[in-house]
Amino acid sequence: MRHKYTTAAVTLARTPLSEASSLVTLLTADFGVLRARSQGLRKPGAKMSAGLQTLAESDVTLLKGKEGWRLAGSVLARDWAHVLPSKARTRAGRVAELMLRFVHGEAADPTLFTIYTNFITVLPSLNEEDQDAAECLAVLRILRTLGLDAGVIPGEGDEDYTDIARSAVRDDRAAIISRINRGISASGL
Repeated sequence: MRHKYTTAAVTLARTPLSEASSLVTLLTADFGVLRARSQGLRKPGAKMSAGLQTLAESDVTLLKGKEGWRLAGSVLARDWAHVLPSKARTRAGRVAELMLRFVHGEAADPTLFTIYTNFITVLPSLNEEDQDAAECLAVLRILRTLGLDAGVIPGEGDEDYTDIARSAVRDDRAAIISRINRGISASGL
């Protein structure tokens, strides 16, 4: 019998696999980025469908098998796609897309979950200029976690998106953007 793992997760992407199944890319609190197969997810009235929409934060139950991860259940905690305003949703999508671009296979670093969930949590309360600074902070932290940036990052830790950290990014935005671009170039993607 396979062991069930329960963890918090944010759905980054869904890809159709067959008529009713999907491959779901999750950013999890315990396992980092992983891809899991979900049987029957595309059927009308599927029980797990709401908890596995893009940008949905859920408590998921996973099974590890010979052929990889399989989703056994999900309970929606928060649907960020409906909570975030349009421009903030676009920013959250860009950061998620960046992670998907850099992480092929599985990335077992749960730090990515902390960075991303704190980023999307703070977004709705910020004006556009502060959202831009928070996005820069999130991207820099992701690049550092993936080994693509070694510089000093404003703030006290991966969950720090305070006024002081955002102000430091706004004051030195050109240098921060340059670092982000160098990190992306260093990846070779």
